[in-house]
Amino acid sequence: MCGIVGYIGYREAFPIVIKGLRRLEYRGYDSAGVMLYDGNELVVCKTKGKVADLEERCKDTTTAGATIGMGHTRWATHGVPNDVNSHPHLSNSGELAIIHNGIIENYEPLKKELINRGYTFKSDTDTEVLVNLIEDVQKTQNLKLGKAVQVALRQVIGAYAICVFDIKKPNEIIVARLGSPLAIGVGENEYFIASDASPFIEYTTNAIYLEDEEIAVIRLGKKLKVRKIKDDSLVDPYVQKLQMNLEQIEKGGYDHFMLKEIYEQPSVIKDTYRGRLLADQGIIRMAGIEDNLERFVNAERILIVACGTSWHAGLVAEYVIEEFTRIPVEVEYASEFRYRNPIINKGDVVIAISQSGETADTLAAIKLAKENGAFVFGVCNVVGSSISRETHAGAYTHAGPEIGVASTKAFTTQITVLTMIALRIAQAKGTLNHTDYRRYLQELERIPEQVKEALESNDVAKEIAAVFKDAPNCLYLGRGYNFPVALEGALKLKEISYIHAEGYPAAEMKHGPIALIDEMMPVVVIAPKQGHYDKVVSNIQEIKSRSGKIIAVVTKGDTQVRDLADYVIEIPETSDALSPLITTIPLQLLSYHIAVFRGCNVDQPRNLAKSVTVE
Repeated sequence: MCGIVGYIGYREAFPIVIKGLRRLEYRGYDSAGVMLYDGNELVVCKTKGKVADLEERCKDTTTAGATIGMGHTRWATHGVPNDVNSHPHLSNSGELAIIHNGIIENYEPLKKELINRGYTFKSDTDTEVLVNLIEDVQKTQNLKLGKAVQVALRQVIGAYAICVFDIKKPNEIIVARLGSPLAIGVGENEYFIASDASPFIEYTTNAIYLEDEEIAVIRLGKKLKVRKIKDDSLVDPYVQKLQMNLEQIEKGGYDHFMLKEIYEQPSVIKDTYRGRLLADQGIIRMAGIEDNLERFVNAERILIVACGTSWHAGLVAEYVIEEFTRIPVEVEYASEFRYRNPIINKGDVVIAISQSGETADTLAAIKLAKENGAFVFGVCNVVGSSISRETHAGAYTHAGPEIGVASTKAFTTQITVLTMIALRIAQAKGTLNHTDYRRYLQELERIPEQVKEALESNDVAKEIAAVFKDAPNCLYLGRGYNFPVALEGALKLKEISYIHAEGYPAAEMKHGPIALIDEMMPVVVIAPKQGHYDKVVSNIQEIKSRSGKIIAVVTKGDTQVRDLADYVIEIPETSDALSPLITTIPLQLLSYHIAVFRGCNVDQPRNLAKSVTVE
């Protein structure tokens, strides 16, 4: 949830750490801090607020000359956001410094024991407990730093990604992970540490991703050593080439990352099916599916586990997979699935969806499914992420880095992958006739151009946003394939504009929500010509008769809904099963512009972080 950056080498550390924190600020932005060491003095500078506030705070701090540094941008778990609770944290002696992403669940008994041993604490954080535990182990057992960290972590329950520095060992940093991501960039006579690779992409394309329960000693002039925390066995680290580039993580002239990512959707959808979808030959070719096709074809059921926007993509997939393959599908919140003692059979296929590939609840659900003998298939965006390593097989979405906290292109690329999976299984099972199969392939191939056309509704969405920017509530209605899109549209509005919004199946409106309808209530209705059009028209008439303000997303050329609605956004026509890829576009634009009009921080909405790596 928090962002970690570290550097050890020959360059000045502060500019590298600060730039890295800016790139990781989407992971947490309620406080930030840095630690620097120039060979003589250990300097810590930290503050409540954003990275920009940290830069201002550090203006009066000597940062030049330090070639070792660690930085942290925080999403608070233990302790309110303030200067004292910000990272880095120092041990009682002032000799050890730590930054930490994750939660130490048993910090309270550890803290009580340390207090009994004479330790004092300035902050309310679990992290300060950990750094003093490491110091206590180091001193009482007379251990080197790396071994002391290893022994201390064996006493810890919870999740962590940590960097630890000892002023007595000025040429090394110790890092370790369990449940929270950590990457090490390998350069010439220098190393970079980060929660993901974006902070060091311009310096090196060589990266090592630590696995769970691994610890690494990063020492200048020495080969990187990686060990297992539990049994101390040596690990041969795999150095992989990064696939992202600097341009992908910059705004590219857009005002916000979210807007840039909305407009990237035509190209990233194409990237997602490139080489996999050969519509003219009638072929879908995905290695993760082909290698395990029999498991999918013979699946007794498919369970989809995900959180947030990925859960909405899973709901779309439920409609598509059941329609095409006739395999029963259940979609579960990963956070509920892992705790409710679910029934999992060996004939089940579990599809885990996560943009980051690091979502803690989804990872826990994967482990539970594997323990019960299910085949687990991952759909994620980040190459080398934990989910890509934990699952039996999977498929990447190829959306490129998504920096905006509110997911946009992740949603459409996930649906693209899941639709291709459904089509390939249906072809193998013979549950979709050849004519329809070829038609869907051709329509899917045209989706990027249709998304591009849907983006032309930007000005209309902006005009509507200006009208409803001060609305206190909003309803989103859809039917069939577009019910999950209504949920996603409502989530986007809640996330970035802080307007209360709810999504419903349109027919459910009269089972309660219709009581809310009056002239002050905007109602967004997703009403493409395909699907349950006549039923949706009836629902719109029910809203109209109660003076609700109707914003309708309609197929280009529609007249019937246009005559009923107060505001209309047009989209190109496609088949019902593929319509979520297009109907979601104007809802993304609408939520974006409302948030901008309200003066909200679009890319960094309050209380949210991009990757939820803690419970």
